Amino acid sequence: MVEQVVGILFPVFALVLIGFSVGRWLKPDFKPINRINMDAFTPALVFSSLVAMPLDTNQLPLLSASLISVLLPGLLMIPICAISKLRFKAWAPPHMFRNSGNLAIPLFTYTFGDTALAPAVLLFVVSACLHISIGLALLSDGNPIKQVVKMPIFLAASAALFLNLSGIGVWSPLYEATVLLGQAAVPVMLLSLGAQMCHMRLSGFRIGVLCTLQSLSTGAVAFAVIYWFVPLPTLELQMMVLFTMLPPAVMNYLFAERFGVEPTKVASMVLFGNFFSLITLPLLLTFALSLG
Repeated sequence: MVEQVVGILFPVFALVLIGFSVGRWLKPDFKPINRINMDAFTPALVFSSLVAMPLDTNQLPLLSASLISVLLPGLLMIPICAISKLRFKAWAPPHMFRNSGNLAIPLFTYTFGDTALAPAVLLFVVSACLHISIGLALLSDGNPIKQVVKMPIFLAASAALFLNLSGIGVWSPLYEATVLLGQAAVPVMLLSLGAQMCHMRLSGFRIGVLCTLQSLSTGAVAFAVIYWFVPLPTLELQMMVLFTMLPPAVMNYLFAERFGVEPTKVASMVLFGNFFSLITLPLLLTFALSLG
């Protein structure tokens, strides 16, 4: 089991380490790279995966599980923030919107094979759509709908779902082009995540530890609800073990910085949360594989 877990996680963390090395010594500006990834590579990955995914009522349990995994931790953070006197706008999103792209997609595919790619992308799309809608609504005072419908990820997902459900075929060369473009998304995600870790500061260690413990707790409650009340096949149940307790998404920091919601603290939550995944992911992965 140990050898299997190491074999699964090594490619993921190897790319993160390369990204860290590149960020530390070459110090490239990843902002335009991340923009290209979010506006081109990732939408292509979403489109090519969803357009070929069998979509029917069999997907409803996974959709339900994804909604529970995102929304329930947010609800749990309401009393936690009230008791601990923490700012809900800063502390709730990192527990709701986890690293379902940079970390989850490669982790799922390395763990469970190509059969896990389509459900992994579906989970990512649900999380991303909720993040750019409910997440923005939490942080801003305006109406986020106009921003949502302009997001390339949303447009790609909408087009893929329309073509899939309508039965309209996609021109094969176009499909292959989106597949080729989408293959760049995951490596760039991992390299960017590694480069972000160059900005960790010890002053945020306490916040990072507290957020990680809270995140594991709220995620465990979400998984327990899914385990007992949502009928999932074994593969998807194993995936939800990891999905519910992933570290926070980097986008939480980008949004916090944009709206001025304690960006320094959110950065500590994101960076240390992903750093601590070196410890938490092997444990979660071992538990997930034991359910098979």
